[in-house]
Amino acid sequence: MPQEFKLKIGDPIPFFKLKDDKGRVFTSDETYGSPFVIYFYPKDDTEGCTKEACAFRDALEQFEDIAVSVVGISPDSIESHQQFKEKYNLNFPLLSDTDHSVALAFDVWKEKSMYGKTYFGVIRSTFVVDSEGIIRWIERPVKVEGHIERVLNALRNMESLYSEE
Repeated sequence: MPQEFKLKIGDPIPFFKLKDDKGRVFTSDETYGSPFVIYFYPKDDTEGCTKEACAFRDALEQFEDIAVSVVGISPDSIESHQQFKEKYNLNFPLLSDTDHSVALAFDVWKEKSMYGKTYFGVIRSTFVVDSEGIIRWIERPVKVEGHIERVLNALRNMESLYSEE
């Protein structure tokens, strides 16, 4: 049975305030003014999450070329994020959502099951947000293979919408 999600394309992103991997407070207000990519992932230094983070790392220049920032969010601690960033030379902020409040606000904290056991966790999800904080593209659950290309295509399509105005 497919998951139901409340947050949809065209909705404003929920306000949030989290600490990043440097202990600095990051708020959703920082996403206003230019397009932004917010991606949620389940756990630092696991296979799929590492592949996804390294793909964003390797493509960051392409995002910067079109004035788009990237931020990753997971339930891991600041210390875990610091180790993950250092180990893989990640070049964008990772935000710590240890109480799951932001994952809940974005409706990506869901019941999951593995090996017959159910538990709650992050549904790997990516949101492309415009300069006014409106969600313009969502992929959830994310399929890591080819993900960066899909995100960049969504941003290019979004850019063409604005260039016609």
